[in-house]
Amino acid sequence: MVADNPSVRTLIEAQDSDRYHRQRLIPWWDQDRLSRSRVLVVGAGALGNEILKNLALIGVGNTLVVDMDHIERSNLSRSVLFRTDDVGQGKAEAACAAMHRLNPEETIQTHAFPHNLLHSLGLGVFYWADVVIGGLDNREARLFVSQACAMAGRLWVDGAIEGLDGIVRVFDPAQSACYECTMNQTDRQQVAERRSCAMVARHVVAAGHVPTTAVTASMVGAYQVQEAIKILHEQPGLRGEGVHLSGLWNEVSRVRYPRRDDCPGHDHIPSLEPLAGGVSDWTVGAILQRAEERLGPGAVVDLSRDVVTHMECFQCGTKTPCGRVLGAIGEAEAACGACNETRSLSFHGSLVRGGDVEEERTLASLGVPAFDVVVARQGMDRREAWLMAGDAPGALGALTPSWQSQGTGESA
Repeated sequence: MVADNPSVRTLIEAQDSDRYHRQRLIPWWDQDRLSRSRVLVVGAGALGNEILKNLALIGVGNTLVVDMDHIERSNLSRSVLFRTDDVGQGKAEAACAAMHRLNPEETIQTHAFPHNLLHSLGLGVFYWADVVIGGLDNREARLFVSQACAMAGRLWVDGAIEGLDGIVRVFDPAQSACYECTMNQTDRQQVAERRSCAMVARHVVAAGHVPTTAVTASMVGAYQVQEAIKILHEQPGLRGEGVHLSGLWNEVSRVRYPRRDDCPGHDHIPSLEPLAGGVSDWTVGAILQRAEERLGPGAVVDLSRDVVTHMECFQCGTKTPCGRVLGAIGEAEAACGACNETRSLSFHGSLVRGGDVEEERTLASLGVPAFDVVVARQGMDRREAWLMAGDAPGALGALTPSWQSQGTGESA
C-alpha cells in the first residue's frame, strides 16, 4: 500500500512540513523570491488589514507598514487583524504584531512606521520597495505615493472601497498611466483646497466616514495582493488598468487608463546613490558643496518636498525659524502668538548657493524627512539622486536595505 512505501511516506511528510507547499505547486511560483521581496504598504485600515493578512500568509519576507492612526472600536467590524484589546493602539504596530501571529516563521520581517505619510516618510522607502500597495482614503496621499513611485520607478497597486463596490488599479508611471493621469479638474481642486492662500494647511472637518463592509475590503484587498504577487513574479497584470467590482449587481469590469503625455507625474530618476550619514549629518553647505563638486558651479539641490524655513509676522515684524514640511503647519500653528495674525511662510523646494537658507543648518533642521532622497542637478539635463542612507535603521528597523551588498557611498 502507498502508506507502507517509505519513499512515498517521506515525501508526504516533507509536504506536510512545508508551510507553502500548495503555493509551490503553481508552475511559475517562486517562494524564495517572495521571501526576499520588499513590500511597502501605505495604510493599515480595512484594506490594509486584508493586504497585510495575505502578505503574511503567502510568506512575503519584508513588509514596511505606514499608518499614523490609532485603532477605534468602529474599526473592529472590518479589520481582520485587530482585536478589542487593540483599541487605542497604533494601527501600524498592531498590524505588524498580528502578521507575526499569523506567520511566526523567522523569514517574515515587518516594521511599523506610525507617522504621517506626507510629512515624515522619506522617499528612500520607495526605492527600497519592490512593489507598493496602497490602502489609502484620500487624493492627496495617493498623489504623493504616485509621484514617489514614478521617481523611484516602482509599480504600485491602488485600492478603494465604498459600500459594496471597490476598485483595484495598477499604476506603472514609466510605461503607462499614473494616478495623476486619472485625476480630473474636480480632483485637483479638492487637493488644492487643502491649503489656504497663505499656503497654511486648512483644518479639514470630516464629512462622514465612507460606508463599507468587511466583505468588500476582503475582496479588494485580495485582488491587490494578487496583482502584487504577479508583479513580483513578472507575470501579466493590470499595468495601467483597473478592475471595478460591483457587489450589489455582481458585475466586474476592466478599464484601461490613457497615459497623458503632458502629465507632470512621470518624472523618473532611475539611479540612486546612497550616502553615509542622515539628514541630521548633512548641512545645507555640505550638500551644495558636493553638488558643485559633482556637477559644477551653480548646481542646485532639489528637495522631495517644500520645507518651511521661517514664519514671519508682518504685523509684529517678527521672524521665527521653522523646520517643517509645507502642509504640516496648520492654521492654529501659523497664527502669531502676539497678535493672532496668520504668519507668512517662507518655504523652499530647492537649495542654492547664496540663497536665504543658512548653510550651517542641517537638512533635518529644515524639516527634510529622515531617509529621504535629494536630487542634485545642473540645469534639467544632468541630475543625480542621493539617498540619506544613514537614516535606514530608523526607517526600516530590521528590514534589509536593498543596497546592503553595494556599500554605503561617501561620508558626510
